[in-house]
Amino acid sequence: MNNFVKDSVSQTPIVDTVFAIVNRAKEAKKALGPEAVTDATIGSLFTEAGELAALDCVFDSLKHLDNKVLASYAAGFTGNPDFREKVIDWVLDGNSHLYREVIATPGGTGAVAMTIQECLDPGQTVVLPEIAWGSYSLMAQMNNLETETYELFDGDHFHIESLKAACRKTMEKQDKLVVVINDPCHNPTGYSMTRKEWEQVIDFLNECSRRCPVVLLNDIAYIDFAYGQKEAKKYFSVFDDISGNMAVVVAFSLSKSMTSYGMRCGAAILMAKEPQIVQQLKTVFEKDARATWSNVNNGAMAMFVDVLDNHLADYDAQRLAYVDLLKQRSELFLEEAEAAGLKHYPYKEGFFVTLAMDNSLRDRYHEALMEDHIYTVKVNKGIRVAICSMPLEKVRGLARRMKDILDRVQAA
Repeated sequence: MNNFVKDSVSQTPIVDTVFAIVNRAKEAKKALGPEAVTDATIGSLFTEAGELAALDCVFDSLKHLDNKVLASYAAGFTGNPDFREKVIDWVLDGNSHLYREVIATPGGTGAVAMTIQECLDPGQTVVLPEIAWGSYSLMAQMNNLETETYELFDGDHFHIESLKAACRKTMEKQDKLVVVINDPCHNPTGYSMTRKEWEQVIDFLNECSRRCPVVLLNDIAYIDFAYGQKEAKKYFSVFDDISGNMAVVVAFSLSKSMTSYGMRCGAAILMAKEPQIVQQLKTVFEKDARATWSNVNNGAMAMFVDVLDNHLADYDAQRLAYVDLLKQRSELFLEEAEAAGLKHYPYKEGFFVTLAMDNSLRDRYHEALMEDHIYTVKVNKGIRVAICSMPLEKVRGLARRMKDILDRVQAA
C-alpha cells in the first residue's frame, strides 16, 4: 500500500495500556461487583465514595459564567491577559524574578508537547527520566526525535550523576540540550526533589550551557497537591541562578490543580535571564499554538481567574481537604508496605506509589494481580498504584495482599 502519511512517522498502532487496564477493571466490577475489585488504575482524584473529585467552587464558578464567555474565543493565541497574569502569580508565588511570558495551552500536555517539538530538530535527542509518563516518549517519536534517559534514583535520592551522564552523552552528538524533569510529585513514583537536589541540577545545567543552549522543561502537573503547598513552590527561586544561555519552560496543568481534567487548559511559562531568549521562545510557541490548536478554552481560563479572584478561600479549603486525604491514603499504604516488605521507589507526595522491579517480573506480576482482581498500571521498571483514586477502605490491607501475590510469582 502507498504511504499516505509522512515517511518518518511510526505507523505502529498506539497501545494505551492505562485505558486498556481501566476497561478491564470496569468489566470486572460489572461482573463481580465493585466490592470484589481493587481498582488502582485511575490517575485522577476520587472521593471516598468512589466518585471523581470535582471541586464545587470550580464548577460553580464555571456554571455562573455568562454563556457568551463560554462560547467566545480567547483574546489571542497566547491566551487571555488576565489568565496569563494569574498563572504567573499562582504558580511562581513570588519565588522567581526571571523574565517570563505565558502561553496558554490545552492542558499541561500542550506545554510539554510544544517544548519538545519546537526546541529540537528532527533527529536530535531529548533527555527524559527513565521512569516517566509514557507520553514524553510518544511525543519524541511523533517528532522524529531520539531519547536519552537518566535513572531517577541513587538509593533514596535523585540520581544527579545519571542525569549528568545522559546530558554529556547527548551533547557529544548535538549542539542543543533539552532536559525534562517532572517535579514535584513525580508521575509515577511520587518523589519530590529537595532544594539541594535542584541546586545541583541548575549548577550542572549551567555548566552544560557553556557548551550549548540548554532548555529545562519542568513538568509541574501535580504541584497543587504537594503536601508542603507553598513550600513546594520555593524551589522556583533556584531558577534565578540559571546562566544567560539557558531557558526554563514550566508546564502547568489546570487538569489537576482545578480537578478539570476534560476542560483541557494549562500553560507554558517561559523563563530566562535574557529577555531576548524569552521573546524567541514566545514567538515560536505562539506560532505553534496558532498552527496547532489556535485557541485555548476561554471558559476554563475565565473560571481560573474567577476562582482565584473571588473564591480563593473556598478553593483552598476544598483542595486542601483532598491533599489531606491523599496524605492519609499514602501513609496507610506505605506503612503497610514497609511492614509487609513490599519494595517501592522513594515516595514523598502525590497521586501514585510505584513498586520497584525489573520488567520481566513486572509483566508476570501484573497478570497475577489481575487474576486476584487487583488492577494496576505497568510502567518502566515497576507497577504504578494510583492511591489518588482508592478510598481508604480499599487501601487498607492492599500492600499485604500485593506482597503475598508477589511472593507466589517469585516462587513459581
